[in-house]
Amino acid sequence: MTTASTASLVPFREKRLLHVLCLAMAVVIVITGYRPEKVFDWWLENAAALTFLAVLGITYRRLPLSDLSYLLIFVYLSLHEWGAEYKYSDVPLGEWMKPWLHTTRNHYDRVMHFSYGLLLSYPMQEWFMRVVGVTNRWRYLLPVESTLAFSACYEMLEAFAASVLTPERGEEFVGMQGDMWDSQKDMFMAGLGVITAMIVVATVRAVQRRRERVALQAAAAAGGYATRYKPK
Repeated sequence: MTTASTASLVPFREKRLLHVLCLAMAVVIVITGYRPEKVFDWWLENAAALTFLAVLGITYRRLPLSDLSYLLIFVYLSLHEWGAEYKYSDVPLGEWMKPWLHTTRNHYDRVMHFSYGLLLSYPMQEWFMRVVGVTNRWRYLLPVESTLAFSACYEMLEAFAASVLTPERGEEFVGMQGDMWDSQKDMFMAGLGVITAMIVVATVRAVQRRRERVALQAAAAAGGYATRYKPK
């Protein structure tokens, strides 16, 4: 499986994993869109997701992402489709969490905002590394800033869409569920997710670099030993 540092320009016909993910994504969309709780809400929730998929397809020839990035995107969009099917406020996982969290609110939307930061920050980082050329510590900071900025823009667009609808339907679409600080909490969860992801990525890369240094030192030591004790 390729990563941000090992991804290369490979024709789509040779990307077997991507073929599987595309087919699986199509199946998920068809299943969740077949009989959602509210068809209009499903289309509203999926407007951004379907646009995002279209952009990934259009830009593939110029910038094919790594296998890991596509896998993370697939997982996130699958979770999103499940939420859109139940208009987020009635997702079974959120209902199961109610007694565990001692609340009457369905918190699946909080899970999704955390997942947004956790799962999509790595593809963001890959984009900054390969398009912008960021290779220093900024590659860990820029995904955090981008996630928070996109989260704020999304909350504002969501609020605008709610203002276009009737007040009752607008609040239902936004998913406030009676919480006036819903937007701020959603952005906090996204920020928490991206920070967690960047810490994990930085830790994994640090371990890999350490292993590479140890391997190089061992190889250099073995080479020096072989040279010193080479038979005459």
